[in-house]
Amino acid sequence: MHQKRYYNLFMQNGDIILKVVFFRTLNGKEPVREWLLGLPQEQRKAIGTDIKIVQYSWPLGMPVVRKMAADLWEVRITIFNGIARVLFTVDGSLMILLHGFIKKSQKTPENELETALQRLNQYRKNKL
Repeated sequence: MHQKRYYNLFMQNGDIILKVVFFRTLNGKEPVREWLLGLPQEQRKAIGTDIKIVQYSWPLGMPVVRKMAADLWEVRITIFNGIARVLFTVDGSLMILLHGFIKKSQKTPENELETALQRLNQYRKNKL
């Protein structure tokens, strides 16, 4: 229900607040893009829709977005067989997608959070 309300809001307004970009490693890989391409189309569509909600409605809080750490948020996505998370940072008008995963437990696994924080630090250092 909440997602439909946000969807209608950004569709009526039409102004993009954040430009979405994929974090890129030093060797040119885009881990979130690669992760997304490995998912079924239905899951990719759900994830893309919620990212678009953030893109058009930023700043945004629960239930769609939750702050995880300084300069790190998660998009909270319900998919057919579970819950997906996309961890991101905001740099000016950019939404940098740092890490994505399918959540299997109530709490965000520490290794998933650590991966996003490492990529955030790499992004800050190299502005990739």
